[in-house]
Amino acid sequence: QEYDMGLSLPLVYIIAPLFLSAQVVPDANVTTTSDMSETQRLRECLELVETDPEAAHELAATWTYMEGNRRIARECRAASMIALGHYEDGALELEALANAPDGGSIDDRVGYLARAGGAWLEVGYPEEAIVAFTNALRLNQYADDILAYRGLAHLQLEEYEQAETDLDEAIRRQPGDFYAWLYRAQVRFWQLRMDEAMQDIAQARTLDPLNTQALLWRGHIREAQRLLAEGRSLDEMPF
Repeated sequence: QEYDMGLSLPLVYIIAPLFLSAQVVPDANVTTTSDMSETQRLRECLELVETDPEAAHELAATWTYMEGNRRIARECRAASMIALGHYEDGALELEALANAPDGGSIDDRVGYLARAGGAWLEVGYPEEAIVAFTNALRLNQYADDILAYRGLAHLQLEEYEQAETDLDEAIRRQPGDFYAWLYRAQVRFWQLRMDEAMQDIAQARTLDPLNTQALLWRGHIREAQRLLAEGRSLDEMPF
């Protein structure tokens, strides 16, 4: 038995910073003096995104004007757009970069697609997020962090079986992934598997005891258990 989320789904989804924040290019990827210069410039721009995304966006525009639509300009522009709340534009830019001839290494492209998927989730387009995450996993099937967020996208679409498959695998690979436990608890909640949902929340809380979302969901599950025990509807939940 399952319960239709309808419009009562609590908006408590958390997208890990990995998928929404700018990622600094590691020095290990630098092979030439030219690469070092490009890497340093990109690092400076991505650091600027964290403090002044409008200035970072202007910097990317300047690079594009002066030097053409180079990879560092596109990545800086995408990161600044996401930071400014223009999630769709940023996601499209990252997806284009992942598919571009100059999109970098496999790891670079996986990172672009992961961040694009996070942006799609943030703006409420789980179908697009699943496409981005799936493409990332095709490039690197061992990108374990991505599985939990594809599971979340399936959850948002009420595709519980697919969600649980991804989240089971995410937990198997990384038992310390707080978000995988949190999301699987929600999958089980909406399937009315309250005891299992509570077990997952308990595990999540061992990983992050003070996390407010885990505490909130523990309260939701307890209230749902009470209502169901009394033969009442979850429509009475205070969502």
